[in-house]
Amino acid sequence: MAAMTVPPAPNRIPVLIACAHGTDNAHGRREIDAVRSGISVLRPRLDVLEAYVDVQQPDLVDVVASLPTGRPAVIVPLLLSVGYHVKVDIARAAASRPSTISALPLGPDPRLAHVLQHRLAAAGVADADAVVLAAAGSSDACAAEDVAEVQSVLGDFRTGPVRPGFGSKATPSVPDAVTASRSTGGLVAIASYLLAPGYFHDQLTKAGADVVSAPLLPSPLIAEIALSRYDDAVARLVTGPPREDPPCPRPCRALVSTCVRSGSAQTV
Repeated sequence: MAAMTVPPAPNRIPVLIACAHGTDNAHGRREIDAVRSGISVLRPRLDVLEAYVDVQQPDLVDVVASLPTGRPAVIVPLLLSVGYHVKVDIARAAASRPSTISALPLGPDPRLAHVLQHRLAAAGVADADAVVLAAAGSSDACAAEDVAEVQSVLGDFRTGPVRPGFGSKATPSVPDAVTASRSTGGLVAIASYLLAPGYFHDQLTKAGADVVSAPLLPSPLIAEIALSRYDDAVARLVTGPPREDPPCPRPCRALVSTCVRSGSAQTV
């Protein structure tokens, strides 16, 4: 007779802190709320808490500080790439408390490219049309690498060119990428690599493209990816960091002081 597996007590299951950027856009807020609800539907025994790094409340620092003593926690960034918020704001919040760890952001993930392709098709964009993959942007080189990985997968779905564009802090800008895409002739579309409506998505309509696809949300895949990140982080929380981290193979590693895509954060 096989041994019975006793599930952990609810108060020992690490709480999932779903940490978003925050927005003033009411529609965008509802979409992020729906992600948390989707996580709870997929994992009913899991405590899912709301937190933000900017604009909205409750602030991540306050949420982490309010956790019961001894309760493990995983902060899941509802963000599409690394950058200041992941490497500084969220990393500091995780380091401020024992048994608390930060998961990786939602992207890159091949499932996001599938959603992007679906959004483009829904907007009437043909596979041969030129596409600008429009991301928010960051001065962190690893954020651009994250976008490049999603760009590569999206490009595999399409016959036309796919190039990146950024809303701020990185080049090329979205308008410049649209202009460059005009050289191919034909329609130029923007694939909105943003989670939800808000300031950055509003700016995409002014970038000169013929079509702008809808943001990634709503999509049940976002909650699924968030849980994948949570599960990976829980495994690290249980086993601890590896004794020796292999060097990060990504080309951006040499350009940044901190890497979050190893067993534990690597610094130089």
